[in-house]
Amino acid sequence: MIAYQHILVPTDFSPVAERALEAAVDLALTFKARLTVLHVWNLPVMGYAEGLTWPIDEMKAAAERALQEMRERVAQRIPQAEAVLERGLAWERILDIVAKREVDLVVMDTHGRRGLPRLLLGSVAEKIVRLSPVPVMTVSEGPEAKE
Repeated sequence: MIAYQHILVPTDFSPVAERALEAAVDLALTFKARLTVLHVWNLPVMGYAEGLTWPIDEMKAAAERALQEMRERVAQRIPQAEAVLERGLAWERILDIVAKREVDLVVMDTHGRRGLPRLLLGSVAEKIVRLSPVPVMTVSEGPEAKE
């Protein structure tokens, strides 16, 4: 059996991401692995948004608060868990952290978008699955959420 040593959990703070976090915590406890929770934030991309100002400091502070709350919850089970906040394109930052921190498993949510929503929003999970040099475990909403 493969023994993972460092698990990365990218999060967007959605309910599906919470499910992925729970799975990652269980795996980290099973393998006595390090756990890093990552949130990547960026400014919304809007066409023709020239002249608009974004509350960058407030956006970053909100992300920091949410990530810190998540780390505190995780620390009740894994005291040495780390939380990392990055700014940029999610898939690029995730792959950077995988390389820089010697991650050997990524556990992340997938929203299962199809059609136009996927075309417009893209799929971070798909890019990570395709481009990651390490195994990726994806967690979806589950059948109860689809009813």
